[in-house]
Amino acid sequence: MAAILLPVIYLILLLLLTKSQAIPKVEQWMSATATYTKETDGSISTEGACGYGDLHKASYGKYSAGLSTMLFNKGSTCGACFELRCVNHILWCLQGSPSVILTATDFCPPNYGLSSDYGGWCNFPKEHFEMSEAAFAEIAEKRADIVPVQYRRVKCDRRGGIRFSLSGSAHFFQVLISNVGLDGEVVAVKVKGSKTGWIPMARNWGQNWHCNINLTGQPLSFEVTASTGKTVSSYSVAPPNWQFGGTYEGKQFK
Repeated sequence: MAAILLPVIYLILLLLLTKSQAIPKVEQWMSATATYTKETDGSISTEGACGYGDLHKASYGKYSAGLSTMLFNKGSTCGACFELRCVNHILWCLQGSPSVILTATDFCPPNYGLSSDYGGWCNFPKEHFEMSEAAFAEIAEKRADIVPVQYRRVKCDRRGGIRFSLSGSAHFFQVLISNVGLDGEVVAVKVKGSKTGWIPMARNWGQNWHCNINLTGQPLSFEVTASTGKTVSSYSVAPPNWQFGGTYEGKQFK
């Protein structure tokens, strides 16, 4: 009898283990700080260290943030989405600790001439978010200089497909990757012309990727890999007569 039950028990344990592994891991809340930068329209609209240009046109708008060195990770985190809430400050945090979801679009540089506790908010290894005034006002009183926050990575909810903005020259091809869903963080890009195979691209800066190949006159396909390991391929995104300065839309992560 015991010999019959033993395989059954092993099977049940295996099924339970498989089910537990299938459940997505919930990101834990982490501690950081946040400040805001003043802009005329209450948002961050200038080009940041990720290369997105006008952040309203890039669809990030006021829900953009500059990250300290620890979080920016040399530009790899560009495009990632974070949920923030103000905590543990009865004077500055809004009642109920409402949260806001931000996209990493810029780098908050360190200022080692100031203490990390007073002015040098982005000094390594501090974890800090520089928000727009409008987004900051959704979680805290604007009278505050700096507030304690909790943050966690969340899925990016994007409208439309991934956008590919082309720049460079005949012998230097560069593409800016934006409007990325899923976790928003791109770790690898490949490009393919009608006369080539898949060509790996190198990160130039932020979410700008490049290769030294002449791709003019060829329809272009792109393969984008997120930090989760998922890959999405968009075929013939740009037509044969594509132009530098043009932006083309491909598939989106599901």
